[in-house]
Amino acid sequence: MLVNNLKGLLMRVTAAAAVAMVAGCASTPLPPDLGCGVPGGLCAPAEPNTSAPRPPPPPEPTPAPRSETRTIPIELYPREGGGQAAVPGAQARVALLLPLQSNALAKAAEAVRAGFMAGHERDGAGIEVQVVASGDSTEDTLQAYARAAEQNDIVVGPLARSAVAAVASSNVVTKPTVALNHPQIDRPLPAQMLVIGLSLEEEARQVAEWAAQEQASGRALVLGGSAAWQQRVVGAFTSHWARLGRNNATVDLPVLDGYVDANALADLRKRLEIDRPDLVFAALDANQLRQVRSAIGTSLPTYGVSAANPGRTASSAGGWPELDGVRMLDLPWTIQPEHPQVMVYPRPVDADTLDMQRLYALGIDAFRVAREVAQHPGSGFELDGVTGRLSVRMNNGAYAVKRQEAAAVYRDGLGFEAVATRP
Repeated sequence: MLVNNLKGLLMRVTAAAAVAMVAGCASTPLPPDLGCGVPGGLCAPAEPNTSAPRPPPPPEPTPAPRSETRTIPIELYPREGGGQAAVPGAQARVALLLPLQSNALAKAAEAVRAGFMAGHERDGAGIEVQVVASGDSTEDTLQAYARAAEQNDIVVGPLARSAVAAVASSNVVTKPTVALNHPQIDRPLPAQMLVIGLSLEEEARQVAEWAAQEQASGRALVLGGSAAWQQRVVGAFTSHWARLGRNNATVDLPVLDGYVDANALADLRKRLEIDRPDLVFAALDANQLRQVRSAIGTSLPTYGVSAANPGRTASSAGGWPELDGVRMLDLPWTIQPEHPQVMVYPRPVDADTLDMQRLYALGIDAFRVAREVAQHPGSGFELDGVTGRLSVRMNNGAYAVKRQEAAAVYRDGLGFEAVATRP
């Protein structure tokens, strides 16, 4: 892995996240319009800890207009003694288009912005960044995009799924565009648009490949729930599982306030006593999967997506042995903190939830992808990123992107540990 009022949804998600933190349970997904399937509650990260101190703001500043475009000045080529050295050749102008003026998505957008600027601070030579803030409406997004494309060489954004769909379905894409989400449209993407958004559906397909390699017979029991992201993940796994020539049965588990129905768990336990599958694929969050494994045991090989990662919740609660042996995919940023490509970037301040960590990591790789596009226009490239191994190819003049995430296994009740096996 809709509501009519994003603002109301944000209030409910934030409240649910707060309850989950107190109760020690897995938290809830981000607003559906992000569509990235990043589990966890919303919290705004501060700026990366490499940022230079800023002077105090003037008293009673005038609120910025909704369509404001603001440039973040960054010293591109610092030299000894201060100042800025000359950069050979023309600078690439990159616009970062984010819903920073959205009531529902501003905190998520700020996480992406912070990661993007952290990437720029490390490798920003020759890249000039302009941050373009937009709101929620389609008209506002299209106007902001058109302005960003007119003034820059490359556009990174938008972030919300509906905003990316609006841009992709219009005729405004005239510059290379690095979209941060997967639009749901019935037409090909514009030739100059490439999508690097996080996707639980793609994780599910990669997990299917992994499970098929490890389980020879491979008759799967697929567990899901009623949430939209769970239905999408179940659909992605079962479709790919069938293409691999494997069989599966599907069970939807009723969930209320984060708790799986006890009667449904009892029925599931009886079912497994009669007809035992070869493996389980769980489109469940960490807390739901913990409840299922408490009911049915931990002997069945079990696979999941990044939603199964409890993050600090499990370690702070003394460990979750019920998850031992669970296999899943997640970003190197969250499960490989000692990876050389991860260690070189600062951790965001006050971003304890996994959703904010993943969005921050997405911002880092968004900058790196934009930098590659600027340096090698119209060409494919490989990138060992903090969100996974990114492969960008040109297919008949259009971009095609594939992300390979890191494989991990939950061990000794303490947390997920990256493993060499990659699906």
